[in-house]
Order: sequence, then structure tokens, then C-alpha cells
Amino acid sequence: MILLHVNTDCMQLFLDEAGARHSSDKIIMVLDGAGWHSSRLLKPPQNMKLLPLPPYAHELNPVEHAWDELREKHFHNRVFDSLDALEDQLEVALHTFENNAPMVKSIVAWEWIVSALLN
Repeated sequence: MILLHVNTDCMQLFLDEAGARHSSDKIIMVLDGAGWHSSRLLKPPQNMKLLPLPPYAHELNPVEHAWDELREKHFHNRVFDSLDALEDQLEVALHTFENNAPMVKSIVAWEWIVSALLN
């Protein structure tokens, strides 16, 4: 999903979409300290657990490694003619990630995150 805003409503849309697209999976959604991540109004789907990171701990956030992979494989040394062209490439890249669970798991499935499923 590419949304125009970052707020609680958009975060809820994202959680609902991720939960629906991967309804047969158990999802641990690691959240940093963004205000829209910590809203008590967020209601994760049944197959999802929200796991907040401690403050100022970006190095613990697995999505940082996913972004590195995304930049390296899909945006390295690229110049786009327009914002629309960049968004088109982002959609291709994100679909590649979504359709390659083993690759994503190798980047983000850290032991402490996986063990969070057991708690």
C-alpha cells in the first residue's frame, strides 16, 4: 500500500490489509515509536500481534534491513522521471517482497521476534 498520509487511520488500513492478505499466517508487526504506531485506537487483526520497540532503538527494527534490501535491489543508482515513475517502481519492489516470503523471512525473522509469537 502506498498511502498519502501517516496517521492512525492509515496505519489501521495497513494493518487490516496486511492481516487480510496473509490471513493464514501469524504476523508479528514490529512498531517503532511513531505516534500512529502507539495509538490505543489501533485494533490489530486476529492473526497479528503488535510488538513495540523500546524508544530510540531503530537498530532493533527489522524493517530497516528490509529498506536496505529494497534500496539496493530496486533503487540503486536509479533516477526517475517523475514521482509516478518512482511509485511504480516501488509497487514492483513491494510486490516482489510480498511474493517472496523466504527472502523476507531471511531479513526480518530475528530470533527475538519469532519468540514473541510464543508469548
